[in-house]
Amino acid sequence: MNYRYLAKEAYCSVFHAGMKIGNYALPYRIPELLEGPGCIRQLPAKIREKKCRNILLVTDRQLLKLGLLDSLKEELEKEGIEYTVFADIQPNPTDENVEEGYRLFYIHDCDGIIAFGGGSPMDCAKGIAAKNAHPNKSIAEMQGILKVHKKIVPFWAVPTTAGTGSETTLAAVITEEKTHHKASINDPCIMPAYAVLDPELTVGLPAHITASTGMDALCHAVESYTNYTYCTDLEKDYSKRAVKLIYENLLKAYNDGTDLEARQNMQKAAFYAGRSFTRGCVGYVHAVGHTLSGLYGVPHGLAMAVILPHVMKQFGPAVYERLGELADVIGLEGDTPQEKSGAFITWIEEMNERMNIPKGFDMIRDEDVPQIIAWADKEANPLYPVPVIWKEEDFRKLIASIRL
Repeated sequence: MNYRYLAKEAYCSVFHAGMKIGNYALPYRIPELLEGPGCIRQLPAKIREKKCRNILLVTDRQLLKLGLLDSLKEELEKEGIEYTVFADIQPNPTDENVEEGYRLFYIHDCDGIIAFGGGSPMDCAKGIAAKNAHPNKSIAEMQGILKVHKKIVPFWAVPTTAGTGSETTLAAVITEEKTHHKASINDPCIMPAYAVLDPELTVGLPAHITASTGMDALCHAVESYTNYTYCTDLEKDYSKRAVKLIYENLLKAYNDGTDLEARQNMQKAAFYAGRSFTRGCVGYVHAVGHTLSGLYGVPHGLAMAVILPHVMKQFGPAVYERLGELADVIGLEGDTPQEKSGAFITWIEEMNERMNIPKGFDMIRDEDVPQIIAWADKEANPLYPVPVIWKEEDFRKLIASIRL
């Protein structure tokens, strides 16, 4: 009998029960929304209403080159709002990126933040906001659960992808520059208070980014829904809404990037899924995926798309009922929960194939596997209320299944 595993399982169960109760005391909320084509031009007037005079605009170099920020900068200038652009952010933002962004925030006497872009600028901006609230703390000291616990400056989030849902989450994933270890700052205090969902900002996304970010949103909805323990009816409903919108719109957006209705619906799906996993949490897909991003630079959404069906298969009977319910949402056939669950996983695999997402990765080195397992296990347990608590051999089985 594996007493060590039994002790781990018992500890996680007690932790999950405590978190379920404690969640009711946390200030979960939904950001105030601006929605619709061209709505980005309305944002500066909203900022003026909050009496902010100098904004740190956190984005990335590619978005600057594409000119996606031009209309926002134009409207900020019309409103007399000064801004400082910080765009030196790596695809997986690091603690050093956050420190540099905070330095600019401080020396330019900024009093608000706009995060403009995908998950990387969003996470970096949240880290900067947290650092501003605690100037004497390192990023590592704020990673974990409820270690910010202080009001941040006004924060507006403008997603240019439809995937991370970071505009409505309490998490900021930051990589330590020296070790390549990714970990999250998790605190309701860093949730953006305002979000701008403008589908015109996503029209220029390359098809492969549309695919991977869309599957990232699906992963959020599926992991949250199959976790179940922390979710209220609201989170479960948001997961279902997200899955239905993704089913109906992701391939449309992938095949025709100018389809504004599909783009808008995918933004809403990412928003719903983000709000769902903010309370419901993610699971082993994210825990393992974060290690691949940190060690090898694998784009986050791509890691989620590849790993998701493998984890759900490995969970087996523990998720038959829940995946069966999601299958019902999108009209997949099956006589039993097991058959419906299988149909749902097959749909995920077919989506990946239709969008040219690879079946696995060829860069995973044997010598890295113990580190991958250690980091993934530490991230997931006890925080994530996964349907099955994994042993080391379970992680090894998953890693073997995603290697090419």
